[in-house]
Amino acid sequence: MLTIYSDDHHLHHGRCELIDGQLKPCFEMPSRADHVLQRVQKQNLGAVEAPKDFGLEPIARIHSRDYLEFFKGAWERWTEFNTDGDLLPYTWPARTLRAIKPTSLHGQLGYYSFDGGAPITAGTWQAAYSAAQVALTAQAEIQRGARAAFALCRPPGHHAASDLMGGYCYLNNAAIAAQAFLDQGHKKVAILDVDYHHGNGTQSIFYERSDVLFTSIHGHPEAEFPFFLGYDDERGEGAGEGFNFNYPLPAGSGWDVWSAALDQACGEIDSYGADIIVVSLGVDTFKDDPISQFKLDSPDYLAMGKRIAALGKPTLFVMEGGYAVEEIGINAVNVLEGFEQ
Repeated sequence: MLTIYSDDHHLHHGRCELIDGQLKPCFEMPSRADHVLQRVQKQNLGAVEAPKDFGLEPIARIHSRDYLEFFKGAWERWTEFNTDGDLLPYTWPARTLRAIKPTSLHGQLGYYSFDGGAPITAGTWQAAYSAAQVALTAQAEIQRGARAAFALCRPPGHHAASDLMGGYCYLNNAAIAAQAFLDQGHKKVAILDVDYHHGNGTQSIFYERSDVLFTSIHGHPEAEFPFFLGYDDERGEGAGEGFNFNYPLPAGSGWDVWSAALDQACGEIDSYGADIIVVSLGVDTFKDDPISQFKLDSPDYLAMGKRIAALGKPTLFVMEGGYAVEEIGINAVNVLEGFEQ
């Protein structure tokens, strides 16, 4: 299986995030992708190639122009304050406030984000832009006829909506790739999100559309981030009604419970008749992940890959979460090796 990877991810290294009332070092760090790449190479998964540059237009098919303009220019505006800290929001247009875009940098940062977990640094735009190109390059490989490809994206993307960053995510790599498949002639794309946290950004992007089926298996939002989306009664709206399936699971769920949800999601994908599958590959379902509560073990990821392969469709794997850094490479590559068996 071909892996697409860019060293540009090292340009993004947030210093801190707000956790449990404290500013702590970010769990989303460059070593995550480094460990996955090392495992890809150790296991001889296949060739590793740099991404091509498809420009901004495929990204703008998912993300609004005003959001992209803000994100691209945010760091330069921040340097005018003569500070070397990360750019983090501190106010948001919450339920009792107006969702109106201010003119100030901090006001716009709150307007275009939903949490304090997506710090902007000097290299964040380039890292996120290159991650989107990684996804698009892997997508192009499948478009040319490959059975599968792995987009080793960092930063991740599935929490990013069309005009919102948050949850370590800035550009929605999986959604960008799904849209590229549609723009290149496919009629139905299925997204399977196996990250521990609900892919709220991906859901919101496609919630009123029938050309992308979204399925997600995740920690129950009653108790888990992102809290305000990911319930099982969210089934889509308008043209998208009946094309959104969430499988929220309780803390402590192991492979028996998790794999039953996977079977349900795969059943929906089968019934949908997707041309292509895009997997948002988060491995923070691992039993020792520091910010998650599921109990999957490393061999379970091999079984996960085999079950996805049984769908018999061309499949693009897009890297999302996973924060047990020492094991992230083993678990991510196990999914890919299980798919290849």
